[in-house]
Amino acid sequence: MRTPEAYNDAVGALKHTFAMHTTQYIGEGATFLIVILIGAVVVYTSFLRRILLSRQQNNFMLAVTHELKSPIAAMKLNLQTLEKHQLTEQQRLQLIGRCVKESNRLNDLCNNMLFASQIEGRQYRPVIETFNLSEMLEDAVSDYASRYPRRFEEEIKPGCRITGDKVMLQMAINNLLENAVKYTPADKDIRATLSASEENAVIQIIDQGQGIPDKEKKKIFDKFYRIGSENSRTSKGTGLGLYLTNKIVRQHRGRIIVKDNSPSGSIFEISLPVSS
Repeated sequence: MRTPEAYNDAVGALKHTFAMHTTQYIGEGATFLIVILIGAVVVYTSFLRRILLSRQQNNFMLAVTHELKSPIAAMKLNLQTLEKHQLTEQQRLQLIGRCVKESNRLNDLCNNMLFASQIEGRQYRPVIETFNLSEMLEDAVSDYASRYPRRFEEEIKPGCRITGDKVMLQMAINNLLENAVKYTPADKDIRATLSASEENAVIQIIDQGQGIPDKEKKKIFDKFYRIGSENSRTSKGTGLGLYLTNKIVRQHRGRIIVKDNSPSGSIFEISLPVSS
């Protein structure tokens, strides 16, 4: 026959075992619940990202379709005018110049799309060389100034040399110049500057457009991202130019930022390490 002390000890042991099991079950249940919640958050976040990417890709396709149709329609109209009407030499040259401008737009668009595909597929192999960045920027500004007369000013320090892929950096500069043309009114200037220190070369493309809201400044370098919606947007573009420019600059161990211009517009600034 058990004594009261033995009975109490047995009851205490049972209570202790019950408490331990209860704590264990609660701990396991809480851990399982946390794992489920974390999984739900991950799935939900992934789902939202897929929706956002799908929306951006849809906007990209709409933008590409518009970007392709617009210059093709313009060139077709100019060529039909040349074919059907007797024009003066000045009028003919003006229409031919418009066709060349539109074909350049198409070429830039195709280059961006092809280059983006090659970068994403890791198919592009950079060709690294040391070259004169000052001359490259001067040539790029001169090319755009011939397309858009009386719109560009430049202040370029001569003899600045860097090491990198010349084709990639040329595309980055062209994208910024094209972007400035899109957003700057035709009666206002676009400035391109190049300064250099012992360590870095700094390129600035300065426009006088409407500027970029602070909340958009980081997003504009995302793939396919464009300010506004396709239904309300009036500017041209596909959302690839700034994305590619950012990629190219980062691959060259540089950085790109966007700042406000005064009284209006934006300043895109690229900083690249110079060659010793």
